[in-house]
Amino acid sequence: MKKQYIISILAVLFITLICGGKVTAAQITVQGPSQVAAGEQFYLRYVVGTTDVSGFRLGNIPDALEVLMGPSTSTQQSFSMVNGKTTHTSSVTYTYVLMATKNGTFVIPSARATVDGKATVSQAFRIKVSGKAQSNQQQGGTQQQRSVNRVDRAGTKIQGKDLFIKVTANKKRVYEQEPVLLTYKVYTQLELTQLEGKMPDLNGFHTQEIPLPQQKTFHIETVNGRAYKCVTWCQYVMFPQVSGKLEIPSITFKGIVVQQNPAIDPFEAFFNGGSGYIEVKKEIKAPSVEIQVDPLPVKPANFSGGVGQFTVSATLDKNVVKAGDPVNLRFIINGTGNMKLIKQPEPQLPKDFDKYDAKVTDKTKLTSAGVTGSMVYDMLIVPRNMGRYQIPAMEFVYFDTNTKTYRTQTTKPIDLTVEKGDGKGGGMMDYSQRADNDIHDIMNNGPHVETPDRTFFASTLYIVLNAVILVVFITLVAIFRKRALALADITTMRERKANKVAVKRLKKAAQLMAQGKDSEYYDEVLRALWGYVGDKFAMPVEQLLRDNISEKLTKCGVQENIIRSFIEAIDECEYARYAPGDASGNMYKTYDKATLAITTIEKNIK
Repeated sequence: MKKQYIISILAVLFITLICGGKVTAAQITVQGPSQVAAGEQFYLRYVVGTTDVSGFRLGNIPDALEVLMGPSTSTQQSFSMVNGKTTHTSSVTYTYVLMATKNGTFVIPSARATVDGKATVSQAFRIKVSGKAQSNQQQGGTQQQRSVNRVDRAGTKIQGKDLFIKVTANKKRVYEQEPVLLTYKVYTQLELTQLEGKMPDLNGFHTQEIPLPQQKTFHIETVNGRAYKCVTWCQYVMFPQVSGKLEIPSITFKGIVVQQNPAIDPFEAFFNGGSGYIEVKKEIKAPSVEIQVDPLPVKPANFSGGVGQFTVSATLDKNVVKAGDPVNLRFIINGTGNMKLIKQPEPQLPKDFDKYDAKVTDKTKLTSAGVTGSMVYDMLIVPRNMGRYQIPAMEFVYFDTNTKTYRTQTTKPIDLTVEKGDGKGGGMMDYSQRADNDIHDIMNNGPHVETPDRTFFASTLYIVLNAVILVVFITLVAIFRKRALALADITTMRERKANKVAVKRLKKAAQLMAQGKDSEYYDEVLRALWGYVGDKFAMPVEQLLRDNISEKLTKCGVQENIIRSFIEAIDECEYARYAPGDASGNMYKTYDKATLAITTIEKNIK
């Protein structure tokens, strides 16, 4: 067998010499430490500067270097925009985990693959092993871990003890609306290359998936004396909506395991673009979990629906205002729990105040403890009469999962001084200090009645006044009709140009993304999203709410997944403005999601 590998290497070198520049060894870069200690684990990475890679094979590893895991494959892509030109780069990385078992200097031969349709080899990798690792326990554990990355022969039956999924819940007994963290962990001793599975829609639960890195990183765990590669595959936060014994059903995951086919000659496989391995499909069943959900105690009349730990506050954007001018009353709920299932607060305002629907800003994120952050409710209120008023304290009643009792959070009363208004507010009276401020002054003197000495009907003045009224009426009808037509033209023009304006804003956002201006980038994407639906449906700003948008798009026949993608793009932008940083490439994902959603909606509406 070794003789065949030697022949393979010599053949590759011979072809490289003949082909000259046709084989580009620089396309595969090897990365790893130049020196390690005996018993120390280290990473060996091969980076290919393109995604068009097939038939990757590592050279023969010296006996003094033991392969613990690999290869694990990861793909990276990046976009950049300079002077309006977009540049796209991509790469594939093959990662191995090795351990040196004895001292000396060792050479790992060149790796080889087909890159962009051409046979390509890397440089050989040289590593020096000297000294010993700090802990000798690793070598004892190495013998136990030799089967962690086992590649069985083709046709070998995959047993449950070699590959399985554990399901754990951080709580088995909770109250209604109390979050439960559900974790799915994969344990394998085989070369698992792919796994797919998804939580079904559940009755009795409000379910949210915690975003985890797409590139999985395995670590070693011991179960019943056997070492396994382990990774947390997915996590869900479950909010039970009803009481009783609820079951989270088992999920069947579909995986692919690599097995070795000894019937294929590695020399022939390499030059034919294949490999000596086959892929075997395997279904892995994750067990079900039962959760005991206790009903909440007798609920108070003013219960908000909140379950968790919360604090509240209320503020006005100004404490002195003129009559008829709007004031913003902001109510903020901070904490952890079922934040998105809490009822909207309703302030008790003094008389002669107008109140408009609240604008809700979601500043929460999903964590293993539940939904954490704050919900901000901005309510416009308009005082109609001058005087001194007090916005009463607002109560927030929730169920505390720590104390298992209902608790009440109360804001402080807020004083508001309303001065005499300008224009329409100039004639307003001060009724704020009167007990009967809802009743206006009553005229004490009776009306003066004059007895006409002649008949006004059919007189010259009567005819002239009626003619003037008729002319004024016709003039007003013409003016209002002209304004209505102009307004219709403006609305129609906004609808026609909605997509063009949104595309222009997205292009500007792309430029900001290339310049690394994260906050300005997300603001511009939000303007594109909100502006598009506002122009498309002629919706005023105060009506731009998620529920209204979803209802409009549904009536237009837009698919539910596109509507969900549009709303998710808005949520991601609003969240990112308060949680800066883009280590995992969320800017590109949000940009693509916003562009695809607007394009698809435009096609459906047309």
